[in-house]
Amino acid sequence: MNTNCLGVTRRDCLQLGLTTLLGGGLATAMRASSGTNKIAPKAKSCILIWMDGGPTHYETFDPKPDAPSEYRGDFKAIPTKTNGMMVSEHMKGLAAISDKLAIVRSIRHDQGNHGAGNHYMTTGAPPRIPVGCGAFVSFHPSMGSVTAAEVGAPAGLPAYFSFPSMTRSGGPNFLGAKYAPFVVEENPDQHDFRVRDVALPSGLTAGRFADRSDVRVEVDRFRRFLDKTSGDPAIALDEHYLQAAELMKSKEAQAAFNIGREPEKVRQAYTRTAFGQRALLARRLVEAGVPFITLNDGGWDHHTKLFDALKTRLPSWDQVVSALISDLDQRGLLDTTLVIALGEFGRTPQINKDGGRDHWANAMSVLFAGGGTPGGQVIGATDKKGFAAIERVVSPENFASTIYTKLGIDPNKLLYAPNGRPSHIVSDPMPIKELMG
Repeated sequence: MNTNCLGVTRRDCLQLGLTTLLGGGLATAMRASSGTNKIAPKAKSCILIWMDGGPTHYETFDPKPDAPSEYRGDFKAIPTKTNGMMVSEHMKGLAAISDKLAIVRSIRHDQGNHGAGNHYMTTGAPPRIPVGCGAFVSFHPSMGSVTAAEVGAPAGLPAYFSFPSMTRSGGPNFLGAKYAPFVVEENPDQHDFRVRDVALPSGLTAGRFADRSDVRVEVDRFRRFLDKTSGDPAIALDEHYLQAAELMKSKEAQAAFNIGREPEKVRQAYTRTAFGQRALLARRLVEAGVPFITLNDGGWDHHTKLFDALKTRLPSWDQVVSALISDLDQRGLLDTTLVIALGEFGRTPQINKDGGRDHWANAMSVLFAGGGTPGGQVIGATDKKGFAAIERVVSPENFASTIYTKLGIDPNKLLYAPNGRPSHIVSDPMPIKELMG
């Protein structure tokens, strides 16, 4: 299992997802429509590659070849086809397509633990109270849930997917269960890959399923199911089950998840790994019109033996991400699909006694591609040893506002919680201008 230094597993995330469904569905959020700016979308979909645990910026997108060895580390920096952009020696695939990439090296914040950092970067809102490193928190709707609410779902499919689990702050909060991610836990690289809730259970015929659905319709006529202000958590689960029933009947869903239709050459290009095939599945969902997909990729919390781990991890990761971007480009989808890769923070400048790097929120790197993003550029810079972002410093709020603006969502829009408390989608609605095109 991929865990971080607190031992948080995929099962913990799934348990949080259920809690979010129940809590978020206690009432339906009201969304303000007055005063919202109309924004022409540059992107129709976003694929967020979440590198859970906090990837090192030194060994990925911000190498420091001239720093002393205790900072520089074991890996060499290699040039890319973009002047002035260097990356790790184990990222040759991305180096070859750097003209399609924009690397932001100057995002920083003050939340140096997993729980708080995850919340800040996946919602664009800092935690309102101190949050422990192992916490699963949701003080604000995630970017995926806001996108699902504001953009809407394609015919027959949910608007927000997360593979193979929800990130710890990836839920809808007060927006309600309807906008929680549809989690696909199953591994698409298995020969018998079958998504739960997208196909009828074994032994259940279409006729029996229709009969059971009719019975549920009758039950749903009870007053409590019709009263959306009752506060009954069953309403949240009811919306979840209705979504599952629609998926079972959806031809679009059946087609999107039939990854076996892909030529073996394409599947090999993405690597025959769980992460690679999930990236390929994300591309198929983009083709089906899904606006937000998260690839929750754990195992980036390298406090020990960082270089040994990344010698194996990085080349495969690089192949998957470069294959995804190239595939989208070849299919004419990259212009309308935003691909992002990041974690909750960067890693410490000095290598620790165990050959690893620890949590460090003063500097991190984020990969952007597609969705109208001008490629072949580096935004911002850290100091010579990578301690802190010092040039063109931007915040998690600016990061989130960039994503929302590209998707045609006004980041300055007010949302209203069930108790009437107003909240801007993002407190600072200014996007990172260099990424806007």
